[in-house]
Amino acid sequence: MNRAPGLIAQVRGLLATGAEVYAGTAAEARIRQAGERLDEPLRVAVAGKLKAGKSTLLNALLGEELAPTDAGESTRLVTWYRHGQNYRATIHLAGGERVGAAFRRDAGPFEVDLGGHTSEEVDHVVVECPSARLEALTLIDTPGIASLSRGTSARTLSFLAPSEDDGEETPADAVLYLLRHLHEADVAVLEAFHDDDLAQATPVNAIGILSRADEVGAGRLDAMHSARAIAARYRRDPRLRRLCQTVVPVAGLVAEAAATLTEDEYRALARLAEAPRPERDALTLSADRFANAQTSLALTPIDRAHLLARLGLFGIRLSASLIRLGAAPSTGRLAAELAQRSGLEELRRVLQSQFSARAELLKARSALAAVTALVRQAPVAGAERLVAQAEQVQAGAHALAEMRMLHQLRSGAIDLDGDAADAERLLGAEDTSMLGRLGLGADASEEEVRAALLARLDRWQRRAEHPLSPQPVVDAARVLVRTTEGLLAEAASSKG
Repeated sequence: MNRAPGLIAQVRGLLATGAEVYAGTAAEARIRQAGERLDEPLRVAVAGKLKAGKSTLLNALLGEELAPTDAGESTRLVTWYRHGQNYRATIHLAGGERVGAAFRRDAGPFEVDLGGHTSEEVDHVVVECPSARLEALTLIDTPGIASLSRGTSARTLSFLAPSEDDGEETPADAVLYLLRHLHEADVAVLEAFHDDDLAQATPVNAIGILSRADEVGAGRLDAMHSARAIAARYRRDPRLRRLCQTVVPVAGLVAEAAATLTEDEYRALARLAEAPRPERDALTLSADRFANAQTSLALTPIDRAHLLARLGLFGIRLSASLIRLGAAPSTGRLAAELAQRSGLEELRRVLQSQFSARAELLKARSALAAVTALVRQAPVAGAERLVAQAEQVQAGAHALAEMRMLHQLRSGAIDLDGDAADAERLLGAEDTSMLGRLGLGADASEEEVRAALLARLDRWQRRAEHPLSPQPVVDAARVLVRTTEGLLAEAASSKG
């Protein structure tokens, strides 16, 4: 259920007022940029600690090897990957100047030549590429947090959570935050990303990724089973529940290989799968043995080093097993199996249901945050009119009320007893589609959908009208009543 188009229209009206109030001032450009941002694809930042696997995951999502995964100069810069008609790179300098950049791309990642500029002089780099996956989402790769270089970490923190001195709001509408283990530093970064009045109102613009998930089980074939159990525990962690809508386990190397697997790599893996089991098991006992042990297989040390770099030991074991069992008789079939088993397909489903389906809502939230920050930082005559209109938009938009209510439920500010899980689901915490909000399967009939909607409407009307319900519960129930009424109207419209 997407109520964002009405909200977008209201936000455009707010920005038109902002353009009048700030006409002729230095801040006028910020209002114009906020309006342009509404028409762009959703901006999703990929963030996490050093060596969490951010660039690897980004390549998996892109479906091609664009982001460098080594420790070179470009990994220390914020890099935007956006849709374009041709491959092109632009350097955005800290002073605001834009410079076209030379780049090199052979068989590997996109290497941008900074043209003599140091990383300290560069604010960010924009890489354009003709990728269908970037038509709806602009992906932003950020340097590792907790880097040995204080400046590198500061670059990411400044991007995700600009200070008052920066005079701007974060360019990201949403974030994929990669966790290897849950540290206080991870919680602190997510709190900083949410550190504004509007962002505090919802965890729905952040998804946690349990990255390098195959390492949880030491590369065993059941490693992802262990990783899913850990991700489920993280989802229940009260610190993350109020900051992330979910945590998804992903084996990044395997996911990247699934998106970019070559015929030569498949043939090499097939040779391993065809080997006698004792020899195959001995060779894949450890990464060191796979790389260095003597073997009669037609796999040179260079071949094996390449496979390790591309898939890791877990990916090699899994691929050989799938080929040997007949589940992956071709490169395409193996790629599909790896995408599914690595967690990549699950992550794509979450991105679609939580980010893409909420894209206009999240962009509207970013525009509202920009206006709120601007008024606070640059008060001018007439700004009170802008503040009043912004408050009216926030108070009247039911989609924003849903987001605020979800945050209150996740943070424990409202106690709905045994109805909390159903309330979160109805608010779109797991899936924004009608069936997802009702917890029904894809085969549910129209009668089942209507019955489920009427049951929830009755439940929440009773909670709202009960004389002993505390005011916060009454407020939550009223939001849920309106949500259910909107779903009933949507169901009737689609039926008619």
